[in-house]
Amino acid sequence: MPNSARFERIDSIGVITLDNPPVNAMSLRVRTAVRDALAEGTMDAGVRAFVITGGGKLFSGGADIREFDTGVSNQSPNLPELIALVEDSAKPVVAALHGTAVGGGCELPLACHARVALAGTQIGLSEVTLGLVPGAGGTQRLPRLIGVQAALDAIVTGKFLSAEKAHELGLVDVLVPRGGDLVQAAVALAQQLASAEKPPTKTRDREERLAEARANPGLFAEARKAVAKRSRGFEAPLACIDCVEAAVTRPFAEGLAFERDTFQHCRTSSQSKAQRHAFFAEREARRVRGVGEDTKELTIRKGAVLGCGTMGGGIAMCFANAGIPVMVTEGDRAALDRGMDTIRKNYASSVSKGSLSAADAEARLALIEPTLDFDRVSGADIVIEAVFESMDLKREIFGKLDKLCRADAILATNTSSLDVNEIADVTSRPGQVVGTHFFSPANVMRLLEIVRGAKTSPEVLATTLTLSKRLGKVGVVVGVCDSFAANRMLYPYSRQAQFLLEEGALPEQVDRVLYEFGFPMGPFAVGDIAGIDVGYKIRQHREHVRPKDLRYSAIADKLYEMGRYGQKTGKGWYLYETGSRTPIPDPEVTALIVAASKDLGIERREISDEEILQRCLYPLINEGARILEERIAERSSDLDLVWLHGYGFPRYRGGPMFWADSLGLDHVHEVMHRFYEIHMDWLEPAPLLGRLAREGGTFGDWRPT
Repeated sequence: MPNSARFERIDSIGVITLDNPPVNAMSLRVRTAVRDALAEGTMDAGVRAFVITGGGKLFSGGADIREFDTGVSNQSPNLPELIALVEDSAKPVVAALHGTAVGGGCELPLACHARVALAGTQIGLSEVTLGLVPGAGGTQRLPRLIGVQAALDAIVTGKFLSAEKAHELGLVDVLVPRGGDLVQAAVALAQQLASAEKPPTKTRDREERLAEARANPGLFAEARKAVAKRSRGFEAPLACIDCVEAAVTRPFAEGLAFERDTFQHCRTSSQSKAQRHAFFAEREARRVRGVGEDTKELTIRKGAVLGCGTMGGGIAMCFANAGIPVMVTEGDRAALDRGMDTIRKNYASSVSKGSLSAADAEARLALIEPTLDFDRVSGADIVIEAVFESMDLKREIFGKLDKLCRADAILATNTSSLDVNEIADVTSRPGQVVGTHFFSPANVMRLLEIVRGAKTSPEVLATTLTLSKRLGKVGVVVGVCDSFAANRMLYPYSRQAQFLLEEGALPEQVDRVLYEFGFPMGPFAVGDIAGIDVGYKIRQHREHVRPKDLRYSAIADKLYEMGRYGQKTGKGWYLYETGSRTPIPDPEVTALIVAASKDLGIERREISDEEILQRCLYPLINEGARILEERIAERSSDLDLVWLHGYGFPRYRGGPMFWADSLGLDHVHEVMHRFYEIHMDWLEPAPLLGRLAREGGTFGDWRPT
């Protein structure tokens, strides 16, 4: 087993360097190597103190999460055991931090006798994002170093502290300027500690920063109230509060034991398993057929966006937010001015909320160049078309771009449903054409559906995946089909929600069930935000691709005809009071729904919450199975990402395909078969779902043959 930490002496200081690329994860190999290095240095009379630092670009990215499901994380020395060795070391130990020191890679430094950090280092306890609490003393030691309120803010959100902020709070003892010698600074501090008359105080023995919280017993009740609103449905944030409270109310050893028990409970919970699945899914999404580590990528220095409407303006902001200069063009001055005004208002809103400084907003605005001169886009490395959803218009534009742009420029379309191959065919370079389906609002939503055309080159795919990360997006590669993966799965979800109205449900009941499941809002509240007029136009546009025998509910069309367009008109599926976005059930809509049922000859019935959940979610899972079998998506976890980041599927359930696996595909198939026998109409179980149900398989394990 290769050694995963190097040990060397610098003068009288033993320097232990973590060496486990790429992120120096605190695996069993690393833990064993550090333990052995500490033992070697302890036995060496010439070593007076230790420095622990990280090799490569960072200190440590934390625990090796894969060990959680194998039991290896509990093998000796486990992380709590190693950390206890460090804190109890008779010779002082100094942590030298750079890059990132997060999760278990933060808990180890917390137990060291001092900490030195390079400016710009990111430090934090991110376990909550995986449905966990810190399990090696993080919730007990951090409050003792920086105070309870600051520790709660960091642990419950999982947000990182900059080294500068950590120094201000007292977590970092010495801040080394960028370009400074981190290890030398740590060695100097270690020598100082070794020469002191008294041994340094252990973190666990520090009590002074807990006094304020002990005098404020309502602190934790307030924290729970805030978390219940901000992190609705998530268990780990509340568990983190429990652990920090234990640091305040219990002796250190008891608090440590409570934290460890809580960690073990969280580790085996369905929520943590789901959140860890999502974590790995985001990393797995980069693995795409035909794209390897040696695939050459194109350089993106400047972008261009065609269209400055809601979508085009949001895409332009994505580039500016990433520090990439971008040109945005429109056909007339009024449209361009409206689009730029919206962009300015968006940045002004961020400044007013305190999420962006005025200087940063101005700097980002300066990166967006509005122009009426279409030919100016010829200098861009990537051009993203974001015009009206018309095949004729898009083909006309791509024909012009083909003649205008450099041969190596990427030509991207933001279409949400049209055939990317048909668009690419009008160019002489279909290999340079790709779909980049942003979700609205583009400057907020994290999903980017990357549509691979039949001739899209590996270089273009690799470049677009890297660009998605630069833009702060989760890029998911899908193939060409009607509406691609995201909207294709959305349609059965929306259709069944509306059919349930015809059968006996009301919008507020359906929305409540989906909200309680964990969605930010139900389908009818979403419809009012998106605009019932927008949905109507989409249905009219899709009429040519929908078989005539597959009907949809006409209730939404009736709302459109009544001028009820949603929040923009104060009436949609719900009523909205002036200046309010709170939906209010409307008797007029209820009467419309009841009349629609009567016209269709449907006797309304009481519909259970369980049926609503199954009728809305199982058909979208079923459509996901068809997408997988058609190889439109690379893997089921990609479809989970689409719903996690595109539609607000609760992360603590892992995504629809993961959730289906957790329910058991035999159960999902049985329910779908029952629905099909009753309702027919797009509810026939997908062949892949049936096969996996019979074989006892899962979507997660399935791979195309």
